[in-house]
Amino acid sequence: MEQSCHHTDRPTSDWDQYTEALFTTLFAAGDNDTTVPEDEQQTVAQLLAEARQTDKTGPILDLFSFLLNQAGENRRSPTAFTIDRPTLEDLARKHQQIDEHLVSIGGRLTQARPIAVEANQRVDEYLAEKDTVAPSGIELWDTILENQQRIKKALSMTDEEWHSFPGQIRHSIDSIDTLAGLVDLPEAAVASITKVTEKYRMRLTPYYTSLIMPGSVNDPIMLQSIPTGEMIDNAGIEIPPVAADHSPARLIDQFYPRVVTIKATNMCAMYCTHCLRIAHIGRKDQIYSRDAYNEALDYIRSNTRIRDVLITGGDAFVLPNSMLKWLLEELDRIDHVKLKRLGTRVPVTVPMRVDEELLDIIEASNDRKPIRVVTQINTAQEITPVSRDTFRRISKRCFTVLNQAVLLKGINDSRVKMWKLCETIQEAYVRPYYIFNCSYRNPQFTHFRVPLEVGRDIVESMYGNISGDAIPRYIATAGGKIPLHRSNVVTMNDNNSYTLKKPWNGQEVSYPDADPQLYANDHFAFAGYQR
Repeated sequence: MEQSCHHTDRPTSDWDQYTEALFTTLFAAGDNDTTVPEDEQQTVAQLLAEARQTDKTGPILDLFSFLLNQAGENRRSPTAFTIDRPTLEDLARKHQQIDEHLVSIGGRLTQARPIAVEANQRVDEYLAEKDTVAPSGIELWDTILENQQRIKKALSMTDEEWHSFPGQIRHSIDSIDTLAGLVDLPEAAVASITKVTEKYRMRLTPYYTSLIMPGSVNDPIMLQSIPTGEMIDNAGIEIPPVAADHSPARLIDQFYPRVVTIKATNMCAMYCTHCLRIAHIGRKDQIYSRDAYNEALDYIRSNTRIRDVLITGGDAFVLPNSMLKWLLEELDRIDHVKLKRLGTRVPVTVPMRVDEELLDIIEASNDRKPIRVVTQINTAQEITPVSRDTFRRISKRCFTVLNQAVLLKGINDSRVKMWKLCETIQEAYVRPYYIFNCSYRNPQFTHFRVPLEVGRDIVESMYGNISGDAIPRYIATAGGKIPLHRSNVVTMNDNNSYTLKKPWNGQEVSYPDADPQLYANDHFAFAGYQR
């Protein structure tokens, strides 16, 4: 019989329940000494030697793992390999003494390892599919570069024009004839799109057009930028756009007492097929008069409850730098305005717009009071090396960059697509903030809408599987933002505890509530010294 190995005198606590259960399992198995193959005897001897000589936890864990497997599969206890309990107890103490946090061998082997295996299995399918089912513009970059060369040639664009905001806007695609020369469209689609564009505007920047993958039916970039027949075929009564019912002053939208929106322009670099303000952007592009902006600013100045102002449109980044600078400076002069936001899709639709002057304006305003840039990215395909670098540069100049995605059929309505979107934008210096359920106000978007339960399943599936700060809130807009997260509080129990459900696997756990009497006692902490 092997002698017990030497261990240090560093004190450890008594066995925890996991290690005690591990030893019970190991030595409860029968001894089949005569049937142990020679190669397995040699394996155990080698593992034991390494465990006794090591100053690492891994070899000790390997030995116990092998013995536990033998106990389970072959009903062999350690004594079948001439290892007694004191030897293993010394090794268990050694494992715990080496570990910086005194993690026990039983806890690591029978609890932590199986939990990690189960967690890995939850994401294995996603990891296997994410780059093919939902490729980002980074993974598709070689194809995008090929698209760009083809589009530049077709539009007779120089490299200088391609890399400039004026060049992108001047060569933007707003006719079906131009589009059909750049994107392979079925003949029936061309006729349908022609009919739709008589009523709804279409504009794609050459850059955004280059993100469309040739041969991809219902490419997510196409779905967001090219209007289809459903927009006029969908039946229903359009609810008036947010205007008269939530516009207490010129250019102002207000749903909440402390937050207002300035709709500073009706212009966008491109027009999205799911735009909430589809009627608003249907007019001719324009920047409003100073009188209009001043009326909006006067309303904000007069209402001291307001602390947070969102400049949007349209798209805030389409405003000239001088206009945006003036608006931010005026807001910064209002004492009760503490925060500002800029709403924009520009970093993914025409990132060339984000120049050093704009970044300097953002930084200067952020130095006075926090400013957040709020964008909308709906698919990982919109994140390319160029847009990622643009967000990186923006993030260095402002308080934070937030994303407000819209849940859209065929674009991001699966776990793989939404997980990939959230992880990709997080890696691109953007914080996932909201997922909006597609608006019910506009019948034009009926074909894009996703059932609430599908959305809730997608969002809840993220918990425990991706980084916590990559998980957005799921929101419906119905006279304000209403959270749609499924409740994970199952019951309140008689023993002052709740039964909670883990959203990622449905497991129910008991969660003790705070002691209500203790909570009601106001004489705590420093107040307790006043007695």
